[in-house]
This record gives sequence, C-alpha cells and structure tokens, in this order.
Amino acid sequence: MNYFNLFSNVFITKGVRRILINDLQRNELELFPLEFNNIIEDLNEKSIEDTINLYDTESQEFVKGYISILLDKEYGFITKNNWDKNFPPLSYQFYTPNTITNAYLEIDNINTLSKVNQSLSNLGTEYIVIHYNNLLGISDIKFIEQIFKNSSVISIEIISQYKEFHNELFFEIIEDFCERIYSFSFYDCNKTPFKVKDKYKFTISFVNEKINKNSCGKVDLRYFNTNTPKVLEAINYNSCLHKKIGIDINGNIKNCPAMCKSYGNIKDTTLEKALAHPDFKKYWNLTKDEIEVCKDCEFRYICTDCRAYTERTHTNAEGLDISKPLKCGYNPYTGEWQEWSTNPLKEKAIKYYGMEELVKKN
Repeated sequence: MNYFNLFSNVFITKGVRRILINDLQRNELELFPLEFNNIIEDLNEKSIEDTINLYDTESQEFVKGYISILLDKEYGFITKNNWDKNFPPLSYQFYTPNTITNAYLEIDNINTLSKVNQSLSNLGTEYIVIHYNNLLGISDIKFIEQIFKNSSVISIEIISQYKEFHNELFFEIIEDFCERIYSFSFYDCNKTPFKVKDKYKFTISFVNEKINKNSCGKVDLRYFNTNTPKVLEAINYNSCLHKKIGIDINGNIKNCPAMCKSYGNIKDTTLEKALAHPDFKKYWNLTKDEIEVCKDCEFRYICTDCRAYTERTHTNAEGLDISKPLKCGYNPYTGEWQEWSTNPLKEKAIKYYGMEELVKKN
C-alpha cells in the first residue's frame, strides 16, 4: 500500500467554499475547491489506493488528478507505510517571552520617545512603528537610532510626510548610521521623487494619499502574512492586538492608536501601569475563528484583524466586538472581492466612524 504524507509545513485552512493551502516554508499560497480538502482528509487516514476506491469510476480520475497536484506542488511525499508513527505533525502552539512584541507610536515631537523608550525595553518590545507627524530630518533619525541603541528594540519602521529634501542624498547620508530602521514610508507624495534602488539596507516607499489613523485596518491580499510565526499567532491569538501597545498623537496609551479606549497618558502613566489595567488584554485572545464571517473565511489565519473599525453588528457574551472588519471587501460565501467603501451594508458603520470623506476619495 502507498500512503501520501503531507509535509508538516503545509497548512490548510478550510473556508465555507474553498480551501487555502499555505506552504509555510516557501511562503506560498494557493486556493483550491472545497472537495480537495475531502480528498486530503481521506489520504490522511487511508492509503492512496483505498482513497481512490472510495469514489465511483468517473470520479476516480479527478481524485488521481488531485493527488498529482499534491505531488507536483511538493505538498507531500509517498511512503509504503502509514505515516502517523514516523512523521508527527507540526505543533501549532505559539509562544514569545516578550510582554509586548510590537508598538505603534504616533508622535509629533521626537522627544516623546524619551518618555517611553525605557518602558518599551522593560516590556521586551522588539518591533516598533513610529508615525512621525512632523518634518523628518537627519537629526531625528540619528536621535531615533541613538535612543534605542541599547534597548530591546531591533526593528523600526518610520512613517512620515514627504518633503523635497527626502532625496537620494538624504538616504545616502542616513544609511551610514541606520542600524535598526528597516523601512521608510512617505505620504503626500505626488510622484516618486527618484527610482529607489536595492542598494539601501532599508526599504523606501512613497505614496500619494495621506496616512493617518483612519488608514488602519484595510484588508487586502497585499497585506496578508504567510510566514510561520504570524500564522501560528493568528491561530492562537488576535492577529493585530496580541502583545501590542499603541500611543496616539495626544499621548494616550491604547491597544492601537486608532481605538477609542485609553488606559492612561504618557504624561502621568507608564506603559507598564497601562498594561496592568484589567481590560488592556481583553482582545488579545480573540481569534478569527470567533469573529463573524471571518470564521468561515479561508484567509482568516493570514489576514490581520482590525478591532478599531468594524461593521459593528455583533458582540459576544463578554461584550467584545466580534463583527467583521469594516474595511474588508471579501465575501467568503461567494468567493468574491468588492470595494468595501461602496457596500451599502457598511454605510451605518462608516458614518459612525466619521469616514464619509475618506470613502468619497475611494
């Protein structure tokens, strides 16, 4: 007897209409019909020969075709023995020792970082986004690199408004002392000022539209995470808010700067004290499997959830908002993508969040 063995790094998410096969090692995704999942489940329990014989003569050719796809895509391999005892499945547990893994800091004064850098390090924060609502100069970048030099922070993304002095010479100068900053995103840029080359050790992007807190939460194929840590985190925890902390432009400490609830202000509260608030972690364990519509979606473990902007249609027994993210235009029941902002069913929520002007631009 021949047995098909699915590689442990191949993760399958079953949706209401389709399945998503995620090759975690290669960071590759592919969609297949729901019936493919039934065949894979049969192969998990039975030999290839017995699986084929489960179907009538006409359907057997389709089954053989699906088995060929599994082998051609290198999703697994064939053995002469049942695989259970020799090839244990991948563990889907997720753990990080950090109290906080990532932070989103919206600031207009670079010295604000001096108030939180020690707390971020105390909490073990490794990744931060700095949304700088001011003119980002060379001295600001030097300050950012210096203040986090001996901290737990190892990776920094900077978002700021574009100005004409953000040219090639600017980036050539800062490259000499950029160690932790890996990404720059500039908004309000009418056209790309120069052709970004691969020579820099950080990425640079220029966008025309303005980036602000209302930009948060858009669901798009371009933003999906297919790497193993992010997928495992999404299986076990909320894919956006788990071990995350945010500071808005006024210094309020939140789960995310776009959310309403504040747990203090950096003027008189430390990040550690805000984190100790009994409600701060309430959304950390809310997975996509508990969110309406998302729980039936094949993309749910690679999509970043948003609790800042939702359709505001459902709450659970604990009072948590379990509504579908407002800025998602995908319908797992039809398998179709549509522009979320033109959906009449979202009009009430759009008005609640004051996004009418944003929607008009879209």
